[in-house]
Amino acid sequence: MKTMLLKNLKEGTPLEIIYLSEKENISQRRISIIDIKDEYIRAFCFLRRTKRTFKISNILSARLIPSVGTME
Repeated sequence: MKTMLLKNLKEGTPLEIIYLSEKENISQRRISIIDIKDEYIRAFCFLRRTKRTFKISNILSARLIPSVGTME
């Protein structure tokens, strides 16, 4: 998981994550990572349209979102 997060930080490509909040709510988010510190990432959340902090261990799944025009 951390390898994908570091790749996203380096390339600046958006990620789609499934996230478990501290209140045990599950949400799907599209994010762009700004910084990674220890157990947390700071990212721009497209759903909330603001910078948010996410606990890495609460990210249930993540996938890179391919750029428009690329084939996968």
